[in-house]
Amino acid sequence: MAEDHDGLSEFSARESGVPGGDADVDVLSDVLRTIRLTAALFFPLEACSPWADEIPAAAALASSIQPTAEHVVSYHIVSEGTCWLTLLRAQPVRLDAGDIVVIPHGDAYVMSSAPGMRTAIPADAVLTFFKQRASGSATSTVIEDGGGTERARLVCGFLGCDIRPFNPVLDALPRLVHLRRADEMAVNDRLAPLVDFVSAESRQRRPGTHVVLLRLSEVLFIEVIRRYLDALPADRMGWLSGLRDPIAGRALALLHHRPADAWTLERLRSEVGVSRSTLADRFTQLVGKPPMRYLAHWRMQVACRLLAAGTAKVSAVAFESGYQSEAAFSRAFKEVVGVSPAAWRRARGRRPS
Repeated sequence: MAEDHDGLSEFSARESGVPGGDADVDVLSDVLRTIRLTAALFFPLEACSPWADEIPAAAALASSIQPTAEHVVSYHIVSEGTCWLTLLRAQPVRLDAGDIVVIPHGDAYVMSSAPGMRTAIPADAVLTFFKQRASGSATSTVIEDGGGTERARLVCGFLGCDIRPFNPVLDALPRLVHLRRADEMAVNDRLAPLVDFVSAESRQRRPGTHVVLLRLSEVLFIEVIRRYLDALPADRMGWLSGLRDPIAGRALALLHHRPADAWTLERLRSEVGVSRSTLADRFTQLVGKPPMRYLAHWRMQVACRLLAAGTAKVSAVAFESGYQSEAAFSRAFKEVVGVSPAAWRRARGRRPS
């Protein structure tokens, strides 16, 4: 068993961004920051039927648009017209104006004006297209003109992030997230003005437009996750549902605020204010793993972020992650990640300290 130390680590205090107590912890922000969610590519698309675009799997796409990212998440917002999205080996999904679709797990898929369409463009040419757009060397709006009368306008976003060893946001999402405009319950659609801003910024091409669009891409994606969370049924299980549960949510906030503390199930249940069995059962039911197992995985994600920075010694990362000895940390790291901290750092192209 890994050894823990008492007290708030320097990393926790520096990175939590929490001005108040544990109850104020924004767990979603903490996770998105630690998994290094960063916009990689963002552009509007205007299309006339017939048209089809094939988007490669994330494993191939990441190297073209954000080589430092382990994974790429893509999403599309339909601002006008109708189109179809087809995950390979799945049924086509119709997208109408106002719909939002997210492909969290990096599946290859096709966007098209009608179901069942494919493109003859070679995979290498598709990757070159994405690489040119990511470099900023291509025009802002993508035009697909098939010469027909059926028009569609979309906003397309691609974000890089870490997926190993633990990304609870992606783990909580299905293979395809489809949010229909007709299902929107809020009186004011917060995404609409953001999409309008994106469209205006793309057309005007003012100084700094490239950076502005990338930042807007991140904001839009987070708002999509919020909307998905708000739309989850009350009985839905999963990490995102755990955030809004009074018991699991409180425990998650405590663990994320002070991940390096000497947590035990007894100490955690005391601070949450419930019995051990209630905490363990409710947390495991919603989040998918027991509290201490979740903490072990989250500590390794924190450690991976520190190791990726390439400046801290493994012994320092061990302490910041809640372990009093480098040996205990290395054992725990290899158990969760599958390799030693030094091997993981080398694989990420960083020099050990």
